[in-house]
Amino acid sequence: MIRKLEQYIREHSSHEDPVLEELFRQTHIRFVNPNMSTGHLQGKFLEMISKMISPEYILEIGTYTGYSAICLARGLKQGGRLITIEINDELSDFAHSYFIKAGVDSVVTRITGNAIEIIPTLKIKADLVFIDGDKREYCDYYRVAKEKVRKGGFILADNVLWGDKVLENDSKDQQSAGIIRFNEMLMTEKDIEHVIIPLRDGITLIRKL
Repeated sequence: MIRKLEQYIREHSSHEDPVLEELFRQTHIRFVNPNMSTGHLQGKFLEMISKMISPEYILEIGTYTGYSAICLARGLKQGGRLITIEINDELSDFAHSYFIKAGVDSVVTRITGNAIEIIPTLKIKADLVFIDGDKREYCDYYRVAKEKVRKGGFILADNVLWGDKVLENDSKDQQSAGIIRFNEMLMTEKDIEHVIIPLRDGITLIRKL
């Protein structure tokens, strides 16, 4: 039933454009863990959120092969910029090639390295942040990224349901434990409002008050 419902949703949503379709396919052919790629439905959701906000600055933590960056960049206001940080330098050239194909290379700045160390050095106030890096580091990503978000700005955090492993509160898996800590930490934050959206593997939409 879930697969039939997802198929129905796909058939009744805007179609995936050829560049993103090719990127998704090549990611599955050429790289390990291709399920890390954002994919069509979530990608369209990110694009729509970005277009609604019309951000001047977007900060992305975890580029992977570039699918989400392309979607987010399409909502930038004129003159805006997306800064995307990826720790794996082997992915850089591949992602850049698709930024060119998608026509967003001129508005995307790619940085290779540790996001927790890099973000405090950035001289920006972000309108939108997308967190999709190492799940063990989500709390740290959030803390440093939040300092760079303007009041009224938004943070999106991916994989917050983590294959339903969030229901296993005694999980010894560090990735799962990282997501659980993050979800619990948000409940203690006084200057945000947030909601978990059960799209794909769960995505939390956070607004800084």
